[in-house]
Amino acid sequence: MTDPYAPTPADRFTFGLWTVGNRGRDPFGHETRPELDPVEAVHRLAELGAYGVNFHDDDLVPPGSSPAERDAIVARFRAALDQTGLCVPMATTNLFSHPVFKEGAFTANDPDVRRHAVAKTLDAIDLGLELGAEVYVMWGGREGVEAEAAKDVRAALDRYAEAVNLCCAYVRDQGAALRFALEPKPNEPRGDMLLPTVGHALAFIERLEWPDMVGLNPEFAHETMSGLSFTHAVAQCLWHDKLFHIDLNAQRIGKYDQDFRFGSEGIRDAFYLVQLLEAAAWDGMRHFDAHAYRTEDREGVWDFARGCMRTYLILRDKARRFATDPEIQAALAAAQVDRITEPTSPGGLGAEAVAALRRDRPAPETLVDLAARGLGHERLDQLVTELLLGVR
Repeated sequence: MTDPYAPTPADRFTFGLWTVGNRGRDPFGHETRPELDPVEAVHRLAELGAYGVNFHDDDLVPPGSSPAERDAIVARFRAALDQTGLCVPMATTNLFSHPVFKEGAFTANDPDVRRHAVAKTLDAIDLGLELGAEVYVMWGGREGVEAEAAKDVRAALDRYAEAVNLCCAYVRDQGAALRFALEPKPNEPRGDMLLPTVGHALAFIERLEWPDMVGLNPEFAHETMSGLSFTHAVAQCLWHDKLFHIDLNAQRIGKYDQDFRFGSEGIRDAFYLVQLLEAAAWDGMRHFDAHAYRTEDREGVWDFARGCMRTYLILRDKARRFATDPEIQAALAAAQVDRITEPTSPGGLGAEAVAALRRDRPAPETLVDLAARGLGHERLDQLVTELLLGVR
């Protein structure tokens, strides 16, 4: 019998080389797995039904490689892509590992560090375009502070914007269609990071030279770390038409950045996220920015990758059942969920419409009835719980 939850490239699932290639190192222990050849990663992901593979520049081409070595590595990687049919939808830059970035990259106080960071990014943009990337993610891993007196944050935001604008100008000059996606995060590795949430990043974009070229790459773990709703963050990105990419994983509130397998924590949150993406018919990649537990060997990594995709597909099926379950639909109607789409002022925003709104507002006795009316949220929430627990 065909497995209904077996992924195919049509599902548009992607992984980063750094995700399946994570070796299990943490701040308190060394690596527990050997290095993974990027070409092997391509072949294994293709066997599992993935659509594409993404990378930081350093994931594919080791720092210090000569031009000839770089070209040979890229040619070998491209051959693997051609053999398997996998794509490279997204690329990014590592501006956080090297000690030179210890005080920042785009927002380092030292202009030489900033120039190196921008130049490294432009090189990585070239690599991404060479392999077909359409989105370029920017995560400011070192853009932040621990010692507040050591950084003028307003000036740092000027430099951050300058760097993004330089990258946009470079892409425009080449006539490329690449779009940029900022990735917010509240903390770690810096104590306080710039652009910590989706809201901060959306506001930042409006001050850029070419805001139409820049959107968001929200990550499940990053919004969840600080107790925010990731689903709400993604909904806001969609509302602004700024969801250019997305990072899926799992996270417990208040913990370090765990990057767990998608759905391994917060299954209700994962369900509502999948429901939102599918209802919006969002056509972007479902990218898993996560990694296997440190306990796993090489084969456990592929169990992890398979699990990410399978869980998404199970939750997608649950979302479809949600949309057709008669009791759930009746509970939604009782909660008047559909009425949120009705304009508060059907006549618009003019003076006559406002006068009509004030004139036609509910009478005092109607307000009493409205205040006393139950909306059935308890029953609706329980029905969703039963759906997810598999008894509906």
